[in-house]
Amino acid sequence: MLDKLKKRRTQYALGKKLPISETQVEALVKEAIRLSPSSFNSQSSRAVILFGKESDKFWSIAREALRAIVPASDFEATNQKINSFASGAGTVLFYEDQEPIKALQANFPLYAHNFPIWSEHSTGMAQLAVWTALADAGIGASLQHYHPLVDAETAKTWNIPASWVLTAQMPFGSNEAAFPEKTFIDDELRFRTYR
Repeated sequence: MLDKLKKRRTQYALGKKLPISETQVEALVKEAIRLSPSSFNSQSSRAVILFGKESDKFWSIAREALRAIVPASDFEATNQKINSFASGAGTVLFYEDQEPIKALQANFPLYAHNFPIWSEHSTGMAQLAVWTALADAGIGASLQHYHPLVDAETAKTWNIPASWVLTAQMPFGSNEAAFPEKTFIDDELRFRTYR
């Protein structure tokens, strides 16, 4: 497993050529999310998988939402970043369905305040699982957060249920650039072990 995690890196230089078919990518995303843990087995994580023109449509929505708030003098850098995401073969939109979370809150009132926090844990694990699975298949990706800016238009465009809350967006595609060497902070700053 650690060898697979080592492959998971942020890739901004994306291309449209996938090393596996779109059907295989779809199956990989679905299985990675299915296998991801969730509190009380809530299975609250949801995904919308966009390929080709549908993915381009999402990044167009993001671009226009950003155009409305980014000063014109700064917009070119923003536009270039959005273009890099749109250069990929697709995008996974990650959601958390609030209905199972509310049901757990009603059924287990003692833990009610924790279920939204645990939902965030679930979506994080689903995102890592998908990202790692894509990387293992030779597909580049990055994790983006343009919500809530894009929520309303995205929900309208793809008929997203009202109970689904957007948590992240993952553009993916071929790796069009090498990864820089990954650096780590000193272990002493991150870990403590007691025996």
